[in-house]
Amino acid sequence: MASGAQRRIKSISYAKYGYIFILPFFLVYFFFQLWPLINTFIVSFHGNGKSVEAWVGLQNYKDILFGGTRKVRVIHESFFECLRNTVILWVGNFIPQLALSLSLAVWFTEAQLKIPGKGFFKVVMYLPNIITAASVAVLFLQLCGQSETNPGAVNLILHKLGIVARDEASGIYKTIPLVEGVWPSRIVIMFIQTWMWFGNTMIMLMSGIQGINPSLFEAASIDGASSGQVFRKITLPLLTPIMAYTLITSMIGGLQMFDIPFLYTKTGNVKDHIKTLAVMIFQYFHAQADENKMGYAGATSVLLFFITLTLGLIAFYITRDKDEIAKKKQRKKIAQQAKKESKQFGGISL
Repeated sequence: MASGAQRRIKSISYAKYGYIFILPFFLVYFFFQLWPLINTFIVSFHGNGKSVEAWVGLQNYKDILFGGTRKVRVIHESFFECLRNTVILWVGNFIPQLALSLSLAVWFTEAQLKIPGKGFFKVVMYLPNIITAASVAVLFLQLCGQSETNPGAVNLILHKLGIVARDEASGIYKTIPLVEGVWPSRIVIMFIQTWMWFGNTMIMLMSGIQGINPSLFEAASIDGASSGQVFRKITLPLLTPIMAYTLITSMIGGLQMFDIPFLYTKTGNVKDHIKTLAVMIFQYFHAQADENKMGYAGATSVLLFFITLTLGLIAFYITRDKDEIAKKKQRKKIAQQAKKESKQFGGISL
């Protein structure tokens, strides 16, 4: 028979300590994430300017999506222009980023290749990810300077290559507008985003490749499969889950792109051709008191939330593991068939 002390020890519940440990997380989540999210929905149904307290229902959404008067049409056009810029900048950096990261991940995990200093290269490639966006923006503003008398390093290199001309009499360069030009500045921002994030993506893809059963690669090698066949038939199909994760997280980050487009300017005014939805929300929120666009900022945030959610669900649906779903359905069908046969024999298992 157990003593009283033993019974007290057995009756101690350690679950409450677990709840105490996770409580700070939920408090922080509630005050800094959940409540701001709910409040954004509430703000999106209120007015702008002096009537910021007035309830306007869905009017902000109607103005943004369908336009109206001349003043409202500017907001409508600005929203779709910013959405277009956001998609262009994200697609333009995600595709080269994924191609580069996947190539490097396959190269670094190739067992037959003995690459000296492999760890050093991984660290160097990951380093841009830990540099602050402000520092990166200043660095590229200096490199891409488009002054006609004192251009940046990129324009000087292009001059040496014969791409940028220079008037010998006046000493003035015909520089490429890498900061102010529409497509040159977009391409620079795409490059910056790719440069900053390809190391992080490469590390994730490497972890996915290293999780594949090595016996599959050994069997393919014994069968005489080429590197391309191994990549197409083994690596790429089994890498689908981590590719889906990369796609969805990159898409969420890309649609919320803010820092580099906002900072890549010398005058402090973000050009319309690189203004993203996140920048638009920030500017509307910080507009002057009588001209603030709090309601429009909230509605734009909510629309961005639903755009992200919709694209995320589509990406998840496209990249889902169809074989695993088919197996799950087959197992469920077998279980239902077995249960049905069991009932036919009075619940007696045969």
